Amino acid sequence: MNKTSTAPATRGANGTYDVRRKESFLDRIADPAFNVITIGILLLAVVAIIYPLYFIVIASFSDPNLIQQGRVWLLPQGFTMEGYQALLSDPSLLRGFGNSVLYTGVGTLVSVAIILMTGYALSRQDMPGRKFFMILFIITMFFDGGMIARYLVVRDLGLLNTMWAVILPGAVGVWNLIIARTFFEQNVPGELREAAQLDGANDFQFFFRMALPLTKPLIALMAMTHIVAYWNSYFDAMIYLNDETLYPLQLVLRNVLIQSQAAAGMDTGSIDSYAAAQRLGELIKYGMIVITTVPLLIIFPFLQKYFVKGATLGALK
Repeated sequence: MNKTSTAPATRGANGTYDVRRKESFLDRIADPAFNVITIGILLLAVVAIIYPLYFIVIASFSDPNLIQQGRVWLLPQGFTMEGYQALLSDPSLLRGFGNSVLYTGVGTLVSVAIILMTGYALSRQDMPGRKFFMILFIITMFFDGGMIARYLVVRDLGLLNTMWAVILPGAVGVWNLIIARTFFEQNVPGELREAAQLDGANDFQFFFRMALPLTKPLIALMAMTHIVAYWNSYFDAMIYLNDETLYPLQLVLRNVLIQSQAAAGMDTGSIDSYAAAQRLGELIKYGMIVITTVPLLIIFPFLQKYFVKGATLGALK
């Protein structure tokens, strides 16, 4: 049985006694062992997350036959650029990339602006009909008119084959709106607004000059959420857009992949030509994942720093 001993009490200069506990053997090894176990678990989690992404990258440069044989692990095998050459040779790819950047930028700006303004208005206790409007928003989370009803609304508004058909139908997410309202309630106190009103600031001045600077983490979170949503979106474009020059990147890549698979299926020639078409289709698939993921990986580090901030938000000076 391990007993903890106590060192003799010594009298200090100020007349008090300092009693220090001797560390036992278990105390000396507990913290290092805990650190080793924690670091090991975190390293395993990092490998489980990073390796699939790394494998997609090296697979896009490897021979698909070697991938199926399980010979691709850490480095590309049978290095080839055929997949990227097939993708980049399509003139619609660059146009689709530009469309996606446009839809993502404008859509994120519109969505974040609407959510922030609406969330702030709903957070004000003195807003008339505040609970009524909140109930109307919540109802839309449980009841939906369906795809046909949405299409008819977009058509009647004259938005078909326009950028706004992709942006406006999903511009406001009620869940994000609830997060914004709660954030304003907890981090922008009414006392701060009253102090601003005493200094002569109206509601618009208070919102843009004082409330928004306190909500940088919220803005970063909303921006990143909508950037990912708009960048990966293709279903709305597939329904509302008939002009191929307006297709976003995701829809262009989808069509390229379908065409490559259809070409392989319609090939009635030799087995070698069919295998070559299948091989190209696999390379295109891996290349598509890399092309669509890299822009998000570039943007995310610039917004991540705002996610951990907020300890001093709402403080009164």
